[in-house]
Order: sequence, then structure tokens, then C-alpha cells
Amino acid sequence: MRRPVNPPIQRGTTLLNARIGDLRDDSLGPVYGIDGAEVHTELRRLLAEMEGAQDTFVVSTGLAAVTVALLALVAPGDEILVSDACYWPSRRFLARTLTRLGVTFRCHPPRATPDEVAAMFTPRTRVVLIESPGTATFEIQDTPGLAARCRSAGVATVVDNTWAAGLLFKPLAHGADISVQALSKYVSGHSDVFGGAISCRAPDISRRVFELIEDLGLYVSPDDAWLMLRGLRTLPVRLAQHQDNARRVADWLQSRPEIAEVLWPALPTSPDHALWKRDFTGAAGLMGVVLNGGTAGAAEAMLDTLELFGLGFSWGGYESLATYEDAQLAVRSAPPTLAGPLIRLHIGLEAPDDLIADLRQGLAAFIATR
Repeated sequence: MRRPVNPPIQRGTTLLNARIGDLRDDSLGPVYGIDGAEVHTELRRLLAEMEGAQDTFVVSTGLAAVTVALLALVAPGDEILVSDACYWPSRRFLARTLTRLGVTFRCHPPRATPDEVAAMFTPRTRVVLIESPGTATFEIQDTPGLAARCRSAGVATVVDNTWAAGLLFKPLAHGADISVQALSKYVSGHSDVFGGAISCRAPDISRRVFELIEDLGLYVSPDDAWLMLRGLRTLPVRLAQHQDNARRVADWLQSRPEIAEVLWPALPTSPDHALWKRDFTGAAGLMGVVLNGGTAGAAEAMLDTLELFGLGFSWGGYESLATYEDAQLAVRSAPPTLAGPLIRLHIGLEAPDDLIADLRQGLAAFIATR
């Protein structure tokens, strides 16, 4: 019997049964359309295989993946530790929603060692949320070391693995309990769908995550699941090209007097290069660029001059993007001292020479207004 290469999109709320006795028989498959169909099953299976997970669940956004993972692990009175460089919507959830539910959080420096983080543990500490690299400034954490300290203390670990897309770094293999990522980024790869994944190391945590998703009704449409599965098929090829392009651009930026620092752990000059090289098998195309002095207005003039780089949030698609990141730094407990404004670049799949030419004209505008 012939079949399509990709599973078909099956849109349906009600699933009909041959007999009334089959109505609630889970062994026959999903009993209701919200539980998903073949495309959901295949997406979850492949993500779990890639992450080395006992099970992977798909939710509506990357932020939902973070929030569900944390909610599944904490109760009122508990505490979460997190890097000061975490994604600001994750921090907002900790401060605005979990605090209201009686869960507190504290931040540690982005480059704190496992021993330094463990020294912050109290009897109330239940979860450490690891983001590696950190948002905007791209610090690498010692995930294996931190996971080992957490496990011996009975503290769970959740790793935001979006930058590595579940492919370039394997948190569960390094001892973490949950790996989350925004499938909207590299897995989807086309900037046209939202989704998040929660990959669990052990059955007891899988059960808690599943029950919370079930209770909150956080499911994904078949169309969105199909788009994410489509992107997942080409992820390794695309990520390799993102890395090659990013290296070309990063090397050029490092040679420019207008640039004080390129924040990309794959560079040998990065203070986190040794950790990255030990734990990661490659690098994504997302990096930070610290301008050499200048004002916010000069940084904005640079960005407004760019033609090939789009000015927009998110990343991981085929297109190159640029954003101004000082607002991300302002929410930190201890903002870093940088030599100038911070620009975030996502290096897409365009020709590197064209991207460099675009940045050259942007830097000329920066110099003219600095």
C-alpha cells in the first residue's frame, strides 16, 4: 500500500467509535481529537529520540514549555534558582505568576560555578532553571557539574535548550531532568509557527508534566504540529549552515575597530569556549555584538541602515535578524558592564559576504553618529 512521505494532517475534534464499548478504551488510541493524531505522535517520537528523552510533550509556545516544566515541579513554599541571564519572559513568569502562587526565586551570576550555585541551596530549593547560553550575553553554564550537585541535593534541573535546538547539546545525557526548547526557532526553521517541547528524563517527571498539560488543556493544532515536523526533518543540515555563516560573520566582526566584543561561545576568545567545546557539538547562529562605545542613538542608526538583516524578535528561521538588547540587560539583578550598546544578531542562511556587506554599511552609520 502506498503512503505519503509525511504523515497527513488530520483535523478533527470528535473521533468516532465502532461500538459504545470502545468509547473510553485508551488502547485503541486517542479518544478525543485534542490528544493529537499521527503527526503529533511522530513529532513527539522524533523529538524524544533526538533529546534522548523518556518522553517528549509538545505545547503551544517555547514559553509554555518553560512554564509547564516549572509548574510541574514546584508547590507553594518552594524556591527556584535561575541564572540572572535567563530569558526575560521566563523571569517575568517567575516574578509575576509563581510569586503569586507562593513560589519564590533567586538569581545567581551567569558564570557561577556549580559549587557557587549549590552554596545557595536552602531546604526550600526545588528547581534550578539553567539557560545555556544565557540570553543576550551568551554565557555557558557547567550543566553536567550543576546537574550532579542538584541531584545529590534532591533538586530538579530544567534546561532551556533552545539555542542548541536539542541537537547540538543533550541536557538529559548530561544529567538534567527536563530539557525544554522553543520549537518556533530552529526546529521549525521558517518563522511561521509557534511551539514548544518538554523532554523528560524519567517516567515520574513525565507523568507530572503530562497531567499538567492535560489539566490546563495546553495542546497543539495538527497544522502546527505538521509544520514543526516538516522543519525537524532538515534541522541538522540547516544548523550546520547557520554555524558556518555565523563563524564567517563573527570572525569579520572581531576584526572591526567599531566592535568591542563578539559574544559567541564558539569563538576561541570567548571565556566560555572550553565549556562549550566540552559539552556542545556545534554552535547556533545567534550571537551578541558589543559596540565600541557610542550612544543608543548611534546603535539605532546602525540598525536602521541595515537592509538584509530584518529588525524583529525571535530567531532560528532562515532569515538574518538584528535587535537592540539593552532592554534585556536592564531587567537583570546585576546588569553587566559593557563597552557600548549590545546588538543581537541572528545569522541566517543568506550568503555571508552579503551579510558582511550589510553590516559594513550599518557600522558606517554607527561611526557617523557615534
